[in-house]
Amino acid sequence: MIVDAVVSGLALDSDDTLLDLCCGNGALSTLLFDRCRGGLGVDFSEPLISIANKYFASPPEQTYILQDVVMFCENPPTPDKFTKILCYGSFPFIEHERSESLLRSLKDNFTNAEKVFIGNCPDKDQLSHFYGDRPFEPGTENDPASPIGIWRTEKEFIDMAERCGWQAAIHRMPEKYYAAHYRYDVILSR
Repeated sequence: MIVDAVVSGLALDSDDTLLDLCCGNGALSTLLFDRCRGGLGVDFSEPLISIANKYFASPPEQTYILQDVVMFCENPPTPDKFTKILCYGSFPFIEHERSESLLRSLKDNFTNAEKVFIGNCPDKDQLSHFYGDRPFEPGTENDPASPIGIWRTEKEFIDMAERCGWQAAIHRMPEKYYAAHYRYDVILSR
């Protein structure tokens, strides 16, 4: 379901080159790189990038590097080669200010990237639905170091994207997806 959502949301095709931010161990990246010309995965976790390079790298089509994604996007070595960008499941763990910096850098530096897919974002409007009767400490929803990261309403994400020069569309996974009741995907367009 995740691969289908990303391929559809990005309109990913064989002519695209994908930048996967916060790629982790590369397991999802490689499934997507196989559907296009390939791409680059970037992550700040040395153990995860080691796994990606050991099991999934296939240079020059599929490569992985160790770097903080915000720093990478502020000064990318070859930004023009990327036509689509992905950040799946990790955007909520990037601090508020750095999130906006990242979105601005994507807009300004990756001029050939027509779409960005930011997946699996926790919906602040569904916070009480998620926690139910379980204890909840107010403020946790704004903490990137919490287990789920920063929760944003759809409107908050759309407003943030617009401040950074993007148009944002919200998409939901099918109901059978385990987190569909409290998460959404965002597709950014120029």
